Amino acid sequence: MSTRPDPDALGFVLIDVARMLRSAFERRIATAGLGLTPGEARTLVRIATLEGSRQLEIAQQMGIEPMTLSTYLDRLQSLGFIERRADPADRRAKLIHTTPAAAEVIARIRVEQIELMRLVTDGIGEEDLSLMRARMKHLRANLSALEEGGGAPSLASQAIR
Repeated sequence: MSTRPDPDALGFVLIDVARMLRSAFERRIATAGLGLTPGEARTLVRIATLEGSRQLEIAQQMGIEPMTLSTYLDRLQSLGFIERRADPADRRAKLIHTTPAAAEVIARIRVEQIELMRLVTDGIGEEDLSLMRARMKHLRANLSALEEGGGAPSLASQAIR
């Protein structure tokens, strides 16, 4: 067995693909004329999927620092795309909601995402894409279990079956 790392090992390939996909998404958003930075676009889409979540939860889901998220939220709020509401369970916390004004820009971001994924997955059949999606969700669940300190990927595996 060689001691040299294999650049085509699954971990390296996943990291490369994730980095390249993010870079391609950022280029598309930067040139789409949305008036948002790629970070703001990612944040707006994530807020739409986590509607009514706390700022800290959104930052954790995005893998960014709360202060970075706060900067994005300030800008999105100034554009009228989101609003911060007091959390009835904790007056110190804010729940983040999209506004009706965000719907059109979210739809335009989605168009960019869909087109990018169409290009990226060109030549891969629907059955293979479905299997790939399931396997990626499995990896994500295992990683979430590890991050939560449970160290029990088998529990995560059972949860997604």
